[in-house]
Amino acid sequence: MAEKPTNETILQLLKHGAAHFELVPSPVPSISATPPQMRSVPFFANNSHRFFARIGPALDRAPPETKKKLEQYSVQKVTGGGRCLFRALVKGMALNKGIPLKPREERDDADDLRMAVKEIICQSGNERQQYEEALIAITVDEPLKRYCQRIGRPDFWGGESELLVLSKLCRQPVIVYIPEHEHVRGGWGSGFIPIAEYGGEFSKGSFMGKPKKAVRLLYSGNNHYDLLV
Repeated sequence: MAEKPTNETILQLLKHGAAHFELVPSPVPSISATPPQMRSVPFFANNSHRFFARIGPALDRAPPETKKKLEQYSVQKVTGGGRCLFRALVKGMALNKGIPLKPREERDDADDLRMAVKEIICQSGNERQQYEEALIAITVDEPLKRYCQRIGRPDFWGGESELLVLSKLCRQPVIVYIPEHEHVRGGWGSGFIPIAEYGGEFSKGSFMGKPKKAVRLLYSGNNHYDLLV
């Protein structure tokens, strides 16, 4: 029988993207506690590890139709200093609407987005439950209390957790890319590769709203976001 991984091992797998939580409506066998040869069996003899969530292989957020497909865009540089994700998102949404932003407006709107995430995750218990995936992503890395202390600072660096919240809150599809030269061995190439998509359902439209054009963000290896147009 395979050795059951420790909690620390599982947390490290989640932290580094090698595993993900799967929430299920009824008790199921723990994937991590199930011997490999029996993982295809719905209920096995020893069901002492049955519970309402399980851990499986990492999810790939890349849009299926564009996975590993090179795309060409122009890069619009975004000011760093901790607000780059929020600045890039604000800039992209404004651009999609044909609205130019002054630097001060861009900064203020970026701070509004950051504080909107704080209000939902840290101050609104009812709304917080609607963003369970973001909560899991946050608490894998750090306690929620510490996160709520950090996100109040203007130099807070946003990432996947904040995109999970804001894509849903703003009903805005967002696609994250990396530069081709950071993915391809040898460091060559001028294209961009999509690696994650958020709020894809809002690009199709529904009775609650018209389809929205995606905001395309470029994530580089130095933990910085720019805008792709």
